[in-house]
Amino acid sequence: MAVENCTVFTEFIFLGLPSRRELQLGLFVFFLFVYGTTVVANVGMILLIKMDSRLHTPRYYFLSNLSFCDFCYSSSISPKMLADFLSEKKRIPYTVCPIQMYVSSAFGDTECLLLAVMAYDRYVAICNPLLYTVAMSTRFCTLLVLLTYFMGFLDSAVHTCLAFRLSFCNSNIINHFFCEIPPLLALSTSDTSLNEIVLFILGTFIMSCSIFTVFLSYIYIIATILRMKSAEGRHKAFSTCASHLCTVALFHGTLLYMYMRPSSSYSMDNDKITSVFYTVIIPMLNPLIYSLRSKDVKGAFIKAISAKL
Repeated sequence: MAVENCTVFTEFIFLGLPSRRELQLGLFVFFLFVYGTTVVANVGMILLIKMDSRLHTPRYYFLSNLSFCDFCYSSSISPKMLADFLSEKKRIPYTVCPIQMYVSSAFGDTECLLLAVMAYDRYVAICNPLLYTVAMSTRFCTLLVLLTYFMGFLDSAVHTCLAFRLSFCNSNIINHFFCEIPPLLALSTSDTSLNEIVLFILGTFIMSCSIFTVFLSYIYIIATILRMKSAEGRHKAFSTCASHLCTVALFHGTLLYMYMRPSSSYSMDNDKITSVFYTVIIPMLNPLIYSLRSKDVKGAFIKAISAKL
């Protein structure tokens, strides 16, 4: 009887970001600038690494994949969010919602794992420099990247399939600005205990693997740097890690705040603002952090500009 009385929705409606109506145009302009910068910076980084042979190293191979993930991650969310700022009703078709959830979740998970791979790359480069070219061969780097994509896309497929086996009978209004898993589970009239258990187990596994790998790598890196006799060598070794550390701190710091804080401080509006930071702002910041910190990237950029003049 419950199934027969279930209202079949053909679309979901987002409540969007908390703001007054008169601020919508201003937010549209701001996020249009952010998304435009994200596209230019990440696509530019990928092209720069591809064109300059000096950047054909494992470090920049991983960075180009990070830029690709940032571009895809942001592009799965930002265009729809921008369109919604100019719309009275923020609709998304029922069939499009799982696609947005799958793509955003897949690239978010992949980025999380890529940061761990990049930490391992820095560990080998600093702690075992003589074996670096052998240990980080082209084949091994490719396998590492493929593994991150496989795990990210598999994890996302599990969550998306489980989420859309649920019933949504009472309401189609999602208190968010994109199809993220927790707000959708809160909307369902079905038993979501299995979804929550799987989300906790797989989410904890991926984050733990990434954070543990980063933490362990940097313990060895710091120990190696402290044993260096040359102050110049210590500075050079640390400077190669600074950009990655900054990216890790931003990404994991935001996720830890999102999922590890006490339930008493939970607020959907605060969660939406936090989600904006890691889905829209961080993908813009990552290529800027790496380009501003890396002499190789700045040199390649100047070379590319000079060649066009």
